[in-house]
Amino acid sequence: MAKVEEKQPIIAEIAASIKDAQSVVLVDYRGLTVEQDTNLRRQLRAAGITYKVYKNTMMTFAFKGTAFEGLLPYLEGPSAIAISNDDATAPARLLVKLTKEAPKLELKAGVIEGTVFDAAGVLEIAKIPSRDELISKLLGSLQSPITNFARVIKQIAEKDGEAAPVVEAAPAAEEAPVAEEAPAAEEAAVAEETSAVEEAPAAEAAPVAEAAPATEEAPAAEEAPVAEEAPAPEETPVVEETPASNAADTASETEAAE
Repeated sequence: MAKVEEKQPIIAEIAASIKDAQSVVLVDYRGLTVEQDTNLRRQLRAAGITYKVYKNTMMTFAFKGTAFEGLLPYLEGPSAIAISNDDATAPARLLVKLTKEAPKLELKAGVIEGTVFDAAGVLEIAKIPSRDELISKLLGSLQSPITNFARVIKQIAEKDGEAAPVVEAAPAAEEAPVAEEAPAAEEAAVAEETSAVEEAPAAEAAPVAEAAPATEEAPAAEEAPVAEEAPAPEETPVVEETPASNAADTASETEAAE
C-alpha cells in the first residue's frame, strides 16, 4: 500500500500535465551525454515545452482513460515525454531538430491534437511551421495585396501630379488662340454687318433705279398710239375745205358779178 500511495502523487502530476496538453511526444533518451541532455532540456524549456522522465508504469496509469491512451503500446524501454499546452507542433518540431544535434535521441510516438502518430508521423508533423510563423505568413499574404495596391495608388497619384501641370497648361495654350481669334470673329461679324448694311440701301435703290426707266418709258408707251395716229394728219385733205373756199370765192365772185 505504501508503494501505491507513493506513486499517486507522480501519477497525479502526469495527469495534471497532460490534462490541457495540445500534444505529447514520447522519446527514448538512452545514449545522450550529460551535455546533450542539458542542452535538450534548456531548449525545450525556452520554447515553453515541459520535458520529464517518468517510469512507463506511472505514465500508463496517467494515460488510461484520456486522449493519450494511444501511447500505451509505445511505452517500452526508457521514456521521456515532451508536453506542450500552446503550440501543438512545437514538441515534434524541436525534438526532430535536436535529433540532428544528438543522434542518439529517438522518437517513439506522439499524440497531436487528439491524433496518435508513430515516429514517421511525428517527423511529418515536425515539418509544419509554428503558429507564430503561420500567423506571420498569413499576415504577410494579407498585407502583400494591400501593400501592392497602396503602391499602385501612390504611383497613379504621382503620375497624376506630374501630368496635372501639362493638363492645366494645355487649356491655357488652347484658350490663347481663342482669345486672339475672338476679336477677329467679332471684326468679321462687324464687317459682314457693315457690308450687309451697305448692300441694303443698294438693294433698295436698285429697284428705284430700275423703276425710273419704267416711269419714263410709260409716256412712250402712251405716245405710241399717238405715233400710230400719224395718218390723222393725212385726213387733213379730207378736212381741207379748199373746194369750199373755192366755192365761197366763186359765190363771192358771182355776187360781185351780179
